[in-house]
Formats: sequence, C-alpha cells, structure tokens
Amino acid sequence: MEITRTDLVHLRRAVELAREAADSGDSPFGSVLVDAAGIERYAARNREASTGDPTRHPEFEIAHWAAGHLTPAERAAATVYTSGEHCAMCAAAHAWVGLGRIVYVASAEQIASWRAAAGMASSPVAPLPIATVAPGLRVDGPVADLVEEVRVLIEHHATPA
Repeated sequence: MEITRTDLVHLRRAVELAREAADSGDSPFGSVLVDAAGIERYAARNREASTGDPTRHPEFEIAHWAAGHLTPAERAAATVYTSGEHCAMCAAAHAWVGLGRIVYVASAEQIASWRAAAGMASSPVAPLPIATVAPGLRVDGPVADLVEEVRVLIEHHATPA
C-alpha cells in the first residue's frame, strides 16, 4: 500500500514520541494507535529504562491498551504507526490482540545495522521482520521520508556495547 499524507502525519507523531523517549533516557521508539476514523486513540513511547521493565515497548503498550478498550472489530480496523518495526514480542502481541495495519518508519534490519555500525549493543531478540513473526498482518514500511530522522535518534541515544 502506498504511504499517504495522513500516514506521514501519524508517523511524524510516532517519531516525536521516540524523541521524547530518548530525551527521557529511554530507547527512542514511539507508536500511535489510530482508529478507522483517523482519530488517535492511544499513544505510547518506550519506557524500558525509566521503569526498569524491558517489556515497556510502545507497541506492546498499545496492544495491551487496545485489548481492554476496543472491540475486536475496532482493533482490526485500527492502524498502528511506529518509529521502528515491531520486535518479535510486539509483533506477536499485535497479532494476538487482532490489531490491523502496521506502518513503520525504520525496519528492524535497518535499526540492527545502525546499532552494529556504531558499535552499540545488539538487541537480546533477533531482528525479525513482522511478517516472519505474524505472517497474517498487513505491514507497510520502511518509510524513506523519515528514516534518516530515526537513524539519528537510534545512533545518538543507544547504549554503546
């Protein structure tokens, strides 16, 4: 599917949340849940460092929130916009909860390569594409218009190895 102007608006919001996470000492990731009418229903940023809980990824938070606040039909019609492609944990949560389309700026492969090139610690989870973890999900990304901005956030805010 082609990335629309509306998609870019929501992706920019996700990148803004990623910047907010980085400014707070967390890994720079942010995500937004948008319903079928185009209304932002929930937004989250990474909070793993600030809480000491390595599962506090924004995509996981969105899946948890959606399960408790949206009907199955509303979840299926929603879109998750995110600064970075879901990790395996988040992709699985997204699929289990029955959320709809995912649109991400930077791929897991891109993020892993940027971290490696900068000598940063790798993730404890393999950087698998969402489609490998949850092949039934509708996924669009990476989005070239914002990739450079996410690359800079990743390289400047990740922990060296």
